[in-house]
Amino acid sequence: MLSVFVSGLAIGMLYAAIALVYNVMYSTSKVLSVTTGHIAMLGGVFGAWFVTTLHVPWGIGLIGAMLVGSAFGWATESLAIRRVLNRSDEHLWLLSTLALATMVQQAVALWWGTEPKPFPRLFAQDFSAGVLDQKFWLPIGVTVLMAIGLELFYRRTMYGKLFLAMSEDAFAARARGVSTDRIRVISYVLSGALGGLAGFAAGQLTFAYFALGLTLTLNGFIALAVGGLGSNIGALIGGLALGLFNAFASHWFGGEYQQTIAVGLLMIVLLIKPEGLLGFKNVRPV
Repeated sequence: MLSVFVSGLAIGMLYAAIALVYNVMYSTSKVLSVTTGHIAMLGGVFGAWFVTTLHVPWGIGLIGAMLVGSAFGWATESLAIRRVLNRSDEHLWLLSTLALATMVQQAVALWWGTEPKPFPRLFAQDFSAGVLDQKFWLPIGVTVLMAIGLELFYRRTMYGKLFLAMSEDAFAARARGVSTDRIRVISYVLSGALGGLAGFAAGQLTFAYFALGLTLTLNGFIALAVGGLGSNIGALIGGLALGLFNAFASHWFGGEYQQTIAVGLLMIVLLIKPEGLLGFKNVRPV
């Protein structure tokens, strides 16, 4: 039972990391990009490629995975977000980001292959370590550090405060001279680096697999919706709840019930508290 709990904790923290990436993107664009989980997929695949194929040290492989994630974050903003936001207030970004995510996923499948491939061990450790295995504790530790780092970034840095200003009122921020387009690009590059870091840290748990992106996108969104859009603490709580529910559902009833449990958790929370556990209601004056 302890192994089920630890594995659920680890995968839940991965979902929480994806929810944190959603929050960074959403803060400056009010867009929930379908490419979010694919950033982590690229971090895992390219991290494995750097370390196992190019035989570089895992530290350099991590930097490479984060750079690939940053590049894809920039591509998401420039190709699928910017032009849509400039031309329409409708949710057409849903289609543009879905199209970009699909093209990237298929390109990775053609290059990397369609079978899951093992991710290299980063530290010397016996495979009989059980619940102390690094594949569990790396995503947990990295996600906690991501949440703490983002909190310090928002509170202590000028760009973090600009992110918060845009999340409150982008029009007012623009009126005060803030280059909102540039800040949005920076937020997508940052979110790409964080997504690449999350995918690299969880690579041993998820394997390097081309089709992982859509699963992470969906479950990261569910974690975000459960915890509350815009709340990093809520993202952690939502991810943990989803990961543990899925792990115990798989243990007791079988893996085919995982997605049913995930969607059921989302429906229950949204029926009771539509804004999420730690979200805020939007009051619109009329």
